[in-house]
Amino acid sequence: MNYPKAIHYTDLETIYRECSGPGGLKLTEFLAEKLALRPGMLLLDVGFNRGYQTCFLAKEYRVFSVGIDPWTDRVDGRPHVEHLMDNARAWGVESLVLGVQVGLPDTKFAGSSFDAVYTTTTMEMIRGLEGEAVYRACLDELYRVLRPGGVLALGEPVHYDVPLPEDLAAVMPPGEASWAGCFSTLDAAREAVQSQGFEILEAGHCPDARVWWEEFGRYDPFCKADPDGEPRAIRVDGGRWLSFGYVIARKPAGAA
Repeated sequence: MNYPKAIHYTDLETIYRECSGPGGLKLTEFLAEKLALRPGMLLLDVGFNRGYQTCFLAKEYRVFSVGIDPWTDRVDGRPHVEHLMDNARAWGVESLVLGVQVGLPDTKFAGSSFDAVYTTTTMEMIRGLEGEAVYRACLDELYRVLRPGGVLALGEPVHYDVPLPEDLAAVMPPGEASWAGCFSTLDAAREAVQSQGFEILEAGHCPDARVWWEEFGRYDPFCKADPDGEPRAIRVDGGRWLSFGYVIARKPAGAA
């Protein structure tokens, strides 16, 4: 696919250091176009990590981006909100970005506050670490804070609806945030979104998912530090099981 905005950002070392998961700014542009972002819209970015994608949205689409993330950085221990605002200043979009150190499902925002919600490589971690009930409670909160007619773009690692290959299972990294524990199918994600009252506009596997995963394995700093971990699993999988899915959904215009 073509990415007329993201293609100008060529430093993949920096992109994968400052972003979370596969796809980088290409994934961000892919979802932003489906959100039909326009200048002046109020966007909620959920789980922004270091905030590079948040800044990209603010700069390229001229939206006001409110990012929420309760976590601290795995490298330097600083809150992600500090990294976000450092990046916002470097990108020249400090006036269009606000970071808040809060997480789902209790954001404290007033209902019907945002025109759009963007979230990637976040919700699957909630499912894996806190369970399906909390995952759905988080979707319910996103529904609550969206204005009627507002649109959600959910991007998350998923797997195809096929059995886990034995050779992949043998090399898949373990741990509480493992692929097997966090990643579900696209149909499961779509059903969960719909069950919270959203109207599904579109859902699918990102066309460049395999390319993005391979890129992630080459450039992500944690992957480079552990080539026998996720990079090896990505190579062994070869696009058979691992994918990246998206769901675009709208809060009904007449909803409270």
